[in-house]
Amino acid sequence: MKRPARPAQAPFTLLGGLSVDEFMTRHWQRRPLLVRQALPGVRPPVDAEGLMALAADDAVESRLVSAAGGRWRLDRGPFEREDLPSLGRKRWTLLVQGVDLHLDSAHELLSRFRFLPDARLDDLMISLASDQGGVGPHLDSYDVFLIQIQGRRRWRVAPPGRSGLIAGLPLKILADFQPEHDWLLEPGDMLYLPPGWGHDGVADGPCMTASVGFRAPSRLEFLREFLAQAADDPAGSDPRFGDAGRAPVRQAAAIPSDLHAHLRDWAQHWRPSSLAIDRFIGRFLSEPKASVWFDPGKPISLAAFGKRAATRGLRLDRRTRMLYRGSAVFINGEHVSPGRAARPWLRRLADERTLAPQALANALARDPELGALLHQWTNAGWVLLGETGTPRGASQA
Repeated sequence: MKRPARPAQAPFTLLGGLSVDEFMTRHWQRRPLLVRQALPGVRPPVDAEGLMALAADDAVESRLVSAAGGRWRLDRGPFEREDLPSLGRKRWTLLVQGVDLHLDSAHELLSRFRFLPDARLDDLMISLASDQGGVGPHLDSYDVFLIQIQGRRRWRVAPPGRSGLIAGLPLKILADFQPEHDWLLEPGDMLYLPPGWGHDGVADGPCMTASVGFRAPSRLEFLREFLAQAADDPAGSDPRFGDAGRAPVRQAAAIPSDLHAHLRDWAQHWRPSSLAIDRFIGRFLSEPKASVWFDPGKPISLAAFGKRAATRGLRLDRRTRMLYRGSAVFINGEHVSPGRAARPWLRRLADERTLAPQALANALARDPELGALLHQWTNAGWVLLGETGTPRGASQA
């Protein structure tokens, strides 16, 4: 079976005539890139009213930033429609996170950036701003592509080096922002910024901007999750301290030297296995956001699943995160070790996010394990029958 082809034509326009290799060598995590008409004729994945409707959903992360009289204000959603100002009022911005989890059109826009690993792609945020709306000069600790999808926004950009913040504000606004670039973006234009570059986007009239964000876990975040899971892992031995034969003590509050040494030895010399680390990394990187819930729908039998999959094909729900490494497959924070015959099909599903019916029919007939896994994931709502269409239980706007 052929490996999925690497994305070819789309990135060239998207990256202003650069190949993916050129972009990764010259710009990725190094310097900004402004691309005029990266997405010519781009249409917003959702209109203003639809975005406001998403912001009313308690399963959607949203924020409202406003500035008046030199004062900044930050409110967190969900927001009722009457809570949101009209676009005729200046200096406010509505930011809605993870729009790709709720709308196929937003997921499709995010998918244009799959020349980067799925394990790094995070989400698509959309901001709706009135005239002069913005969130102040700030910096991000991750890469970001800023796509102008409606109206115009002026971006001022400063190189890394100044990270001090203005005290006493609800937002992380840079205290010493000295921009070196000043660009006005129109619909279809895109600006890439590496981590640490200060930027300040101000709407020139009502506008809408999409932000492609990336997962960049810190060492502390990773270790916090890993050690918490390692502590709860029932596998392996769990030795307990003992002190048979201890002599009576005269100073009851003093920590015994043998107890202290034993616990210090556990802390200094405990080592997880390589397999435990590898499996946790896959689960960690494929874990959906905490706000993601899947709708299993009405379960179907294995026989009925096989017949429908063979005629309709399969696709991943847009909320599903599926990765692989070596013989291991990770899906929505879980790990499986499929047999040799199932692996190429599961890798294809992860890479292409669909499996065509004719090829799938042959694969299911030859490999019961593949059918059992896909059937289980379909009943969980992670995999959907049909190659195209709106996922079951998806939000509409």
